Amino acid sequence: MKNRLPSWFVLCALVLSAGMVQAEKADRDKPMNIEADALRYDEVKQLSIFTGQVVLTKGTILIRGARLEVRQDPEGNQYGVVTAEPGKRAFFKQKREGLDETIEGEGETIDYDSRQDTVKFIGQAQLRRYQGAKLNDDFNGGIIVYNNLTDVFTLDGAPASGAKTSTGQPGAPAGRVRAMLTPKTGPALAPAPAASTPLRSSPELNDAKR
Repeated sequence: MKNRLPSWFVLCALVLSAGMVQAEKADRDKPMNIEADALRYDEVKQLSIFTGQVVLTKGTILIRGARLEVRQDPEGNQYGVVTAEPGKRAFFKQKREGLDETIEGEGETIDYDSRQDTVKFIGQAQLRRYQGAKLNDDFNGGIIVYNNLTDVFTLDGAPASGAKTSTGQPGAPAGRVRAMLTPKTGPALAPAPAASTPLRSSPELNDAKR
């Protein structure tokens, strides 16, 4: 699915890399499992359309929405576009590799590309990073692109024209992005050693030598 940003988009690009969003690298090679109320499959187009309470799992990836279109190219790469019910947002979740951290995201549409290993959140886009159960970072914008290969994600502002507020949650100004970053705590420093008391001559010893 191609999404070209109109000229009236204010591109407020926020790029965060290396270590902040390193996802499970093995997820891209895991099979895609899908549950839904109904399925329509087109053999010629290699297109599957799932509707009704769709749940997609792929390794540690979990995606939920109202409708999902999945296609596969001749090389076996899978592409999925999830849309939410009107007035709601589709949901994405993935574990970070080797850490007790999880990435969660929401958007009116979620576009997954297994070849590029990217996830795009479109409309009321939000991305959150949890350490255990604690929320560490929270990002909001019109469009968020999450790249698992390069460990980089970008945020673009919502339309500035004809909008009172951003489509990001919980409502950054139009054409802007919004981010909450929790500072990382470093290792505790060892306490400084106590200052040694300088040796002083003892009058008693001096008197004894006399």
